[in-house]
Amino acid sequence: MRYEAPESVEKACQLLADDVGHARILAGGTDLLVQIKTDVLDPSLLIDIKKIQELREINTGSGGFRIGAAVTGAELKEHDGLRAAWPGIVEAANLIGSTQVQGRATLGGNLCNGSPAADSVPALIAAGAKVVIAGPNGRRELPVEDIMVGVRKLALTKGELIVSFIVPPRPKQGGDAYLRFIPRTEMDIAVVGCGVSLQLDADGTCTFARLALGAVAERPLLVGDAAKALIGSKLDAKAVDVAAAAASAACRPIDDKRGTKAFRIKVAAVLARRTIQIALDRAHGKTGTTH
Repeated sequence: MRYEAPESVEKACQLLADDVGHARILAGGTDLLVQIKTDVLDPSLLIDIKKIQELREINTGSGGFRIGAAVTGAELKEHDGLRAAWPGIVEAANLIGSTQVQGRATLGGNLCNGSPAADSVPALIAAGAKVVIAGPNGRRELPVEDIMVGVRKLALTKGELIVSFIVPPRPKQGGDAYLRFIPRTEMDIAVVGCGVSLQLDADGTCTFARLALGAVAERPLLVGDAAKALIGSKLDAKAVDVAAAAASAACRPIDDKRGTKAFRIKVAAVLARRTIQIALDRAHGKTGTTH
């Protein structure tokens, strides 16, 4: 196995494109190194991207944020502007593993590991985030919800890597949140995860909504019918019930040791209601964490 640590995006893409074996990107390594040690993966080339400055920065512009793919969960939590604007994203990223893991685990790695249960992904989808992808043919952008196409499968072509996440400005009277259900109290994999982002007008009517689910299908899901139920309402009990039912209806889960299909479908509705309420409270200016 060969190890490279390029200092530019272009060099990293070239290494990926030229490798004839099974190259892997090394960012935090919290998933990759475990997979190598347990013989799940046997890469021919490891490309360490932590020396690429662009991938290690959080920048602001036009009210939004550009988050490098190799930024860690701990670094997200330390960024006051991002934490104030998008608390759901920051909280989701800081549910990944222990405090020590959060000091290494990256936002890009959580997405590119390709797990449907990745905690940060539904929060990013709900926020309407996009990714910047670099490759041999230049750069392109895709919505986060279009990156993962199946378990461990990404919509990236040969030589491409994720450079950064573009998170839009926080809308006035907007709020977001992320919740998950796990069997234990901490450091576990989500049975169901739910991210919500809302925007209200001056009289409290919902003018924009996005709801995303994790761990209920082969990929994280953006649930359009849930958003439709909320937009145009004052987020009354009837509208929230319809959105929760839409969340359950969108699920296509599996049975595994953490939960049955029926349990996941039921929990999706419960989490949708709770996450909507937290996002609504934040849109009204109420502060506080979800955990």
